This record gives sequence, C-alpha cells and structure tokens, in this order.
Amino acid sequence: MYCWHRIVGTFCLWFMLLPGDGFAMSVTFLNPGKSNELYWVTASNCMNAAAHSLGVQLEILYSERDHLKTIEIAKALAARPRIERPDYVILSNDYAVGMQAIRILDAAQIKSFFAFSGITDQNQRVLVKGPRQIYKRWLGSLEPKSEDAGYLTAHELIQRGEAMHLYAADGKLHMLVIAGDRSTTTSSKRNEGMRHAVAEAKNVVIDQEVFGEWNRDKAKLQSDWLYKRYPGKHLVWAGNDLMAFGAMDSWRSLGGHPGKDTLFSGINTSTDALSAYENGSLTALAGGHFVAGAFALVMLYDYHHGKDFIDEGLELDRSMFILFDKEDARRFQHLFGDLNFNGIDFKRFSKVLQPSLTKYEFSFRQILSENERQK
Repeated sequence: MYCWHRIVGTFCLWFMLLPGDGFAMSVTFLNPGKSNELYWVTASNCMNAAAHSLGVQLEILYSERDHLKTIEIAKALAARPRIERPDYVILSNDYAVGMQAIRILDAAQIKSFFAFSGITDQNQRVLVKGPRQIYKRWLGSLEPKSEDAGYLTAHELIQRGEAMHLYAADGKLHMLVIAGDRSTTTSSKRNEGMRHAVAEAKNVVIDQEVFGEWNRDKAKLQSDWLYKRYPGKHLVWAGNDLMAFGAMDSWRSLGGHPGKDTLFSGINTSTDALSAYENGSLTALAGGHFVAGAFALVMLYDYHHGKDFIDEGLELDRSMFILFDKEDARRFQHLFGDLNFNGIDFKRFSKVLQPSLTKYEFSFRQILSENERQK
C-alpha cells in the first residue's frame, strides 16, 4: 500500500509540474538587486501581488547586485530536472548579463523575458538580433521609459529654481548631476531625459556630473567636494532617492537647508523619499516604475494562455513613471506605505481576462487613481 501511494504521489507531482497544463504557470524572477534593497524589494512585492492575483507560481531569486551571480543562477535553473524548471524566467539586463543568460536558458528550453532593462547595446544586438530570432525562447521585453523620470524631475527642478530666482552671477541656474552608473541602460536613459530638460530650458549650466553608483554614502562623499569646487546655490539632480539623500546630508553638514537655498530631486517611492517630498526638502520626485515586473507577468500570463503580445511589439518601452505632487504622495503612502500591493487587481490589465482590452495600459497613474477610488 505504501509503495502504491508513493507511486501515485510522484505521478501527481510530475503531472502538476508539466508546463502548459491547466495548472498554474511557473515563473522565476532573477532580481538583480539586493534582498534588502528597498527598490528591488518593492518590485518583488508588487510581482508577488500580481502572481497571486493571476494564479501564477512565482519564485524570486536575488543576484545581490553581483552580475556573475545572475549567470550562476541561470545555469542552476538550466541544470534542474526538466519538471522542476520554470516555464518562464523574467530577468533584467543590468550590467549587460542578459545575452549570456538567455543563451543558457534557451539551451535548457526555458522561455525568457526582460523586464526593467532590456538589450539596447548595439554590440550585443549584432549577436542576439531581436526576440524570437536567434534565441527562439527569448520572447520579448518590457521597460519603463526611463527618460521620463530624468526629464520630469529635471524639468520640475528647473521650474522651481526659476521661481525662486536661484540664479548665479552669470544669470544662469547651475546644476550638479549625481548619476547612477556608467553601464546600465536605466542610468543612461535617465541622464538623457535630464539633459533634454536642461537643453530645453536654455538657461541651465551643468557644472559637473559624477556617478554615485546608486549609493547614499558615496553620493555624500562626492557632494562634499562638489560643493567646495562649486560654491553657491545649486540645483542638484540625482538619479535615485538614495543619492539625493547623500547630497542633502552633505549640504546640511555645511549649514544648508535643502528645499530652501538649494533644490534637490530624486527618483523612487521609498517612504523616506515621499516624506522628504512632503516636507519640502526634496523638490521633485518621480517613481512608479517598480510595476514593470508585475506588468511583465501580465504579458506572460496572456502569452501562456494563447494571447501573444506580438501585435503591440516584442520590445515595449512604456511610460510608467509619474511626477509626484503632494496629493499623489499622500495617496501612495495611504495605499502602499507598507509595500503591500495585494489590493491591486492585476486581472483587469490582462487581455485574456478582459477581452475588451485592445492595448496594454501600464501607467502607474492608473493604479494609483483606481485603487484610491476603491478605498
């Protein structure tokens, strides 16, 4: 009797894990961030909420910002027994590891999809072409339009600087730039958006640009000598919230008052960033792009259930960021201050579950507004 139950149990487990059956599709997310890094934890929490809403089995593995670990995890997934491999892997092309990872996954017959950051480097393009070409199981990508974040925050910063007449002796507004890093697409695109706003304004001088590596302490050290090299009132544009905080820490140590004698901008939706925006020490704040992974799950859910996204394009670059105002900040804190996104019904974004949908709507503004009405 024991043997019979064991055989039946093994068969049932094997049957449930078969890809493509009526059982839940399985997805693994290779999170490029650290397991205690607020932004990437927020992205994971939102993906968990989407998976719960859609009935998807989701596994999240962190690379801890170690690009070699991403490759190691991809190899480990490929080495699993066939019935234990996920149907799909969502990954980000941070530090340009995507090409090697999809090659490993494709050989193991695991479908892959880029979220947050795709393959844009032209040298890599020559080798991988586009989705479903050389690597047939690389299905596509979904990126938040990072230029929006850079443009929105810089534009708001400049407008506020003009309103407060923070002009130097040359009649110009002077800006210090603390960018993320030199290698990721996200960083370079945010910078492009910022530079677009600067060029548009025509009265702004960028004194210097440094790379803070997304780190508060490093941004503080860099700001210490930037303020000495370029004394006076400034606009300080930062590629994320942590670097903005580092620059603000440095300014306060000199007796300055962020939001009054020098203006700062940031990107992300941490509680500290929202609080700093509400109290005025942070002048401009954009965020909401953490939903990219959750929306990638929606697209794969539809693909898995017979509704391919090819009609909208295989590599989507969609506006997700919003520029926060005080009401948005209050609303976000009220709805998602504990980083619990289970109240979002992601089924309403699915074309399979909502046949009337003709185009994916992936704006964070939509989530913020609709969930407020439901409250």
